[in-house]
Order: sequence, then C-alpha cells, then structure tokens
Amino acid sequence: MMHRSALTRRQALVAGSVGICGLDLARLSQLRADVAPRAKSCVFLFLFGGPSHIDLWDMKPHAPAEIRGEFRSIATSTPGIPLCEHLPLLARQTHHLCLLRSMTHKMPVHGPACSEITTGREYFGPPVTDQATPEDWPSLSALVTRYGQSPAGLPPAVVLPWYAQFVGQDKRIAGQTGGRMGNEFNPFLMEGDPTRPDFRVQGLELPPDVSSTRFDRRRKLRTELTRLERIADGTALGDLSDRHYAAAFTTIERASSAGAFDLQREPQSQRDAYGPSKFGQSLLAARRLVEAGIPLVTVNWDDDSRSDKVSPHWDTHHNNFARLKDNLCPPFDRALSTFLADLDQRGLLESTLVVASGEFGRTPRIGLITQNGMTEATGRDHWPHAFTVLLAGGGVRGGQIYGSTNRHGAFVEDKPVTPADLSATVLSHLGIDPEREYHDQFQRVPRRLSEGRVIRGLG
Repeated sequence: MMHRSALTRRQALVAGSVGICGLDLARLSQLRADVAPRAKSCVFLFLFGGPSHIDLWDMKPHAPAEIRGEFRSIATSTPGIPLCEHLPLLARQTHHLCLLRSMTHKMPVHGPACSEITTGREYFGPPVTDQATPEDWPSLSALVTRYGQSPAGLPPAVVLPWYAQFVGQDKRIAGQTGGRMGNEFNPFLMEGDPTRPDFRVQGLELPPDVSSTRFDRRRKLRTELTRLERIADGTALGDLSDRHYAAAFTTIERASSAGAFDLQREPQSQRDAYGPSKFGQSLLAARRLVEAGIPLVTVNWDDDSRSDKVSPHWDTHHNNFARLKDNLCPPFDRALSTFLADLDQRGLLESTLVVASGEFGRTPRIGLITQNGMTEATGRDHWPHAFTVLLAGGGVRGGQIYGSTNRHGAFVEDKPVTPADLSATVLSHLGIDPEREYHDQFQRVPRRLSEGRVIRGLG
C-alpha cells in the first residue's frame, strides 16, 4: 500500500507534468474542479422593457407577415435551433443555451411584471403603478442576501449597474430590494456607469483622511463598545446589526485585496471583447464577481434610451425592428456571447447558472394594442402570456429547447413555466431551500421563499 506522503508527491509530479503530457488549461481546471467543486453562482440578466420573443428566439417563419415580422432566422451551432439574423455571435454559442420558450404569467404592466420576475411572486396589488412601495415582495437578490453564503466574505448578492427605474418617476421599479422582509436585506448595489474610465464602486474605498490603520482602530473601538454594552445592561446591538457591521468591514477589506469590483484590473483587450456598452461592461464585472465567489449577480439592462418615454430599453412600442436591429441586438449579442465563452474557458460555466429574461414578451401581431395606447403600427405591445427565457450553465444542458408556444407564439402549448418556478430553480441551484420561510413584516405572517416548483428536465 502506498503511503499518503508518496501519493502526495506523485500527485505533485502529475500536476507538474501537465505541459509535457499535453493537458490544456481547460482540462487542468476540470481536474481541479473534480478535487474541490466550486461553489455555485447565478448571473441573472434582467432585460428591462421586455424583448420581442417572436423576433429573436421563438421566430415563426411560416406565420403571416403581420406575425412573423421583418427578420429572418439563421443557422446556429446547434442544428434545429435557429436564432434571429441579428444575433450572429450568440448563434455560435447555442450549444451552451437552453431556450425556455414557455415562460408565462398574466401581468401586462411593466412595474408589477418586473416585480413578478424579480421576486417570483404574483403582484399583490392593482396593476396601476410602476413604483416601489413598502409592501413589495422581496427580490431574489434580497433572499440570497439573507440566506446565501459567500465563501469569499463578500456580499452574497450584488445588483448592477442600477435599480431599474423609469425616467420622470421618483422611485425605483417594484420588487428589487428587501421589501416586506426588511430593507436590511437589500442586496449590495454596484451603481454607476462601468464604461467610464474613472468608474469606482461607492462605499468600497476609504475616505482620503482614513488610513487602513485608522480604519482598523475604528473597528476595534466598535467591538469594545459592544462588549461594554453587554456588560452594562445585558443587551447587545443585536446579532443582525453585528453581522451587517462585520460584513461591511469584511467587504471593504476583501474588495481591495480581491479586486472583485475593480474593472481596471482587466486587460483592455478583454474589455474590448465585451463591447463598450453598459451591458457589456456590467457582464465583465459580473464575471469578476462570480470568480470572487459571490452567489447571485443581477445585471439590469441599461442604455441611453432612458429619455424615450414611449419605447425605452427593450420596450419597443414603435420602430420595433429598427430598434432591435440597430440599438438592442448588437450590444446584447456581443456581450452575452463573449460572457458565455469567457465563463466556459475559465471553467466557470458548469457551476454558474446564467438566466436572461425580460418582464414579458411582445405581441405576436405587429401594431396590436393590448396595454399601451401609444403603440404604433411599427411596434409591438406588452405580451406576458408566452415569452422566452435564455438559460445556460449551472448544469443546464445546452443546445436544447424547453417548452413550446403555438404557431403564432401567442400562448404556451407545452411545459409552462411561471416566475415562481424560475425563482425556485435559482434558489435551489444556489443551495437555498425554496420552501424555507421568512417573516413577512408587512402582514406579520410566515412566507415561503418561493411558491414555485424547481424546473425539471433541464439537465
């Protein structure tokens, strides 16, 4: 029988002869993963506004012209899975993708629909507002902030580059924070424009007049005050407060050493590969956060169309085809295709579930008005009854289509999936029991983290 020390030496020799034996870096990463499995992560891409499923990834080429629209489909890396002609780079990555074409709910209004996707729960009130209220359901990010584990000592959940919000409104869209579970569980917001050369994450750098030594003295002082308070009256600042302070101190320390939030450490060639858009640079930041061990990263779509009050972002009520072709598809195609390839090359895709979803799809019939009376003959209105979610990695088998819609892409025909099911799937992937309960501070009752069922048959 070989002694443990001899085995260790042999393992070292094998590892040292990787180049001689011809093993590439990807295979070496896999061997390492076999020894020490990587913690699971999820990157949730929220395509604010609602992309047109029927024009991009659930095309109906045999439908009438007023349904199928102007775009053609193209062949991809997976036979039998076509994509829109304006997604040529992503077409090379369909072997990583699962097109979940059977997403469905009933909410046609932006704010409540955004809430349903980000929280996994049906909106609690009338569909008359796009803005947050104290009784909002907690977001997935908030649930992971409370119940997730970050092995690197960094925040369990990060949102970037902003909380989605419509121009002219004074509050964010509903369902993006702790809501009725408590704002103390709001996820870490990495806010700003990551395309700027001077981009820095607020709150992670010490003020100029506070040295690391002074910062350490402040932390020790707070620890001593807490100890004295316990001695004086038998109370403490509270376990939750202590955890938040500890997390804040750790985040500031680790952010500097790990560089997880610092895009300046990326080579310019890599930044160029993702593209100059906010979405592209946000995905590059998301990759760095995943590498640092953060479980859930939410990337909210943002672009320069904020001032368009009729069709901002993916909300294509007018000039649907021109907007998709010229403004939306190019940065999305470049960034997501690069992101998937980057995760794969670094050995991160198998442990990282990638989800891309809007709050709903668009009307199958061009110019049909269902919710917004300003929809023009060149646009598509809101359509929550059937739309597509893109999935990749995290054990999901690529090169497949899950579920289906009818011949006009209007209604789900097979394997319907709800926002609740999607939330349960994300939580389960991250090792959090969807049936676990939290206390609803608004109605003072226990609530399950998710009322949905984990989607089966994706692997």
